[in-house]
Amino acid sequence: MSAETFEFQVEARQLLQMMIHSIYSNKDVFLRELLSNASDALDKLRLEALRDDSLGADTSDLHIAIEADREARTLTVRDNGIGMSRDEVVHLIGTIAKSGTAAFLEEMQRAGDTAAGEKLIGQFGVGFYSSFMVADEVTLLTRRAGEPHGTRWSSSGEGTYTVETVDDAPQGTSIELKLKPADAEDQLHDYTQSWKIREIVKRYSDFITWPIRMAEPKPAGGADGADGGDGEEGAGSGEPQTLNSMKALWARPRDEVGDAEYHELYKHISHDWVDPLETIRLQAEGTFEYQALLFIPSHAPQDLFMQGYKRGVQLYVKRVFIMDDCEELMPSYLRFVKGVVDAQDLSLNVSREILQQDRQIQLMHRRLAKKVLSTVKEMMTAAPDRYATFWREFGRVLKEGLLGDPENRDAILAASTFATTHDKDRPTTLADYVARMKEGQEHIYYLTGESRQAVENSPHMEAFRAKGIEVLLLTDPVDEVWVDVVPGFDGKQLRSVAKGEVDLAGSGEDAEQAAGEREKQQEEYAGLLGWMTEHLGDTVKEVRLSSRLTVSAACIVSDADAITPALENIYRAMGQEVPQVKRILEVNPKHPLIAGLNSAHAARPDDPALGETAELVHAMALLAEGGELPDPARFVSLVADRVERTLHA
Repeated sequence: MSAETFEFQVEARQLLQMMIHSIYSNKDVFLRELLSNASDALDKLRLEALRDDSLGADTSDLHIAIEADREARTLTVRDNGIGMSRDEVVHLIGTIAKSGTAAFLEEMQRAGDTAAGEKLIGQFGVGFYSSFMVADEVTLLTRRAGEPHGTRWSSSGEGTYTVETVDDAPQGTSIELKLKPADAEDQLHDYTQSWKIREIVKRYSDFITWPIRMAEPKPAGGADGADGGDGEEGAGSGEPQTLNSMKALWARPRDEVGDAEYHELYKHISHDWVDPLETIRLQAEGTFEYQALLFIPSHAPQDLFMQGYKRGVQLYVKRVFIMDDCEELMPSYLRFVKGVVDAQDLSLNVSREILQQDRQIQLMHRRLAKKVLSTVKEMMTAAPDRYATFWREFGRVLKEGLLGDPENRDAILAASTFATTHDKDRPTTLADYVARMKEGQEHIYYLTGESRQAVENSPHMEAFRAKGIEVLLLTDPVDEVWVDVVPGFDGKQLRSVAKGEVDLAGSGEDAEQAAGEREKQQEEYAGLLGWMTEHLGDTVKEVRLSSRLTVSAACIVSDADAITPALENIYRAMGQEVPQVKRILEVNPKHPLIAGLNSAHAARPDDPALGETAELVHAMALLAEGGELPDPARFVSLVADRVERTLHA
């Protein structure tokens, strides 16, 4: 098939121009990305060959080769891994930044500095295109294992790329970079120098489990003085040498591995460009042996909450790669955790179906989850700044475990913190909340809402604020759900300040006095409450006096066992039918509006204007909690009418 030329989309062209004209100081990372991709291709071929005997692929000497030509100024990274079909090339290579080119460009422009830009490249999955930082032209030649024809892709990054089918491509993928002209003043970025290539491989890719081989680069003009010799056997002879140690970090003694090596392994398996927040090592011995090296990232990926997010850790069996994103090893609420698990007693041809039923996998799943949760809890006291970063990035997803993992519910609660009225700048643990509870307080109080400001300004908070009772401020969508599932903490029940009746009177003489005053108010307002309940019967279940209001005229509350309006909306957004639940209107007998309405009702119970006033009270209560009015136009009409009357009074 003849070569076809395609145009990049507008956003893709913008991205390529950023790469081509990049001023990033750390250009070296382009080679790390290419080596990581090559390693992944070898892993995939090994796995495919185990599963498919008819593949016909050569797996006798799987490796990565680097070739540099100083005279031609080319650098080639070649692997004999799984390779790609023509369709895969067009889909995976011809489409830049599938995770969101537009969002990437926006973040790049917002970042405004080179260091932040480097981090974003890996975050948005465009590492292959970092090659254009150092190359004027990139050519990719690939053939998928088991297929007769190969594919060549090439581009100079100027807006187009070509794709053609070739007959003589070897199995695997090679990427040839036509390097930019040499800068005599910038020898640190001459990627035809063998010492430079060795340095990058040692720094970033020493742990890769496949051999990375390189023959001495072809000299420019027959000279090889730039390298100065390194004393290795075969140097300068053209004989390929292995540059990496290929040692599995998780199998080496802890005191032999530094943080830098751990961080590079994390970047290799996660394709992130930022160091992890926390490194977790685990070694299980006994009847079932396995080793785990897990990482908590420093930031949440863009697609963490999107359907199809690839979660799970890499599974190895006796150092042989089995699968990426092994979901069975990690619960969904820990899907942000990356890492490696190497088991000793599993079959090499294990499948996902077998994993779902395997008892050893289930034991590993539980142990790994408990280890991650205990590590997060330790961070609270040992590294509070890192914990604060963790909670900001992953607290929302961690709380999903309160719904689906009853076994670890206490551990999740112990590792969680929540915004609170006690301290605006510092969230609290439930243990600290309980320790601060006032004498006689029986419940842990909370209020859910869309934002901290909305929750703090809610009328439901007034009595609690007046009495200095601490309230948790829960503003994540998942909070609406888990608070109805978790019964309590440390023997204390979780109680919403917007549900049921609230009694904050306590005990003693003050309580008796409050009870007497309330009984008197109940008698005084009985007529108004009955009339309002009947008049608003289509929208409310009941109208009653409130003990939670000190400033506002009214508020809307739910029954103690009813779902909140926000939760109703979540269920409806998921396509579930939820019956409309009538809620309760509470009025403040000490507010002038309610007191005046009570007096007016006693004097002229048949006045139509009173019904309109009752509707306004209900509508204002809905608006105060951020709810939606059933008939906004009528509300506006009633308010306009009342304002006009005041002008003529």
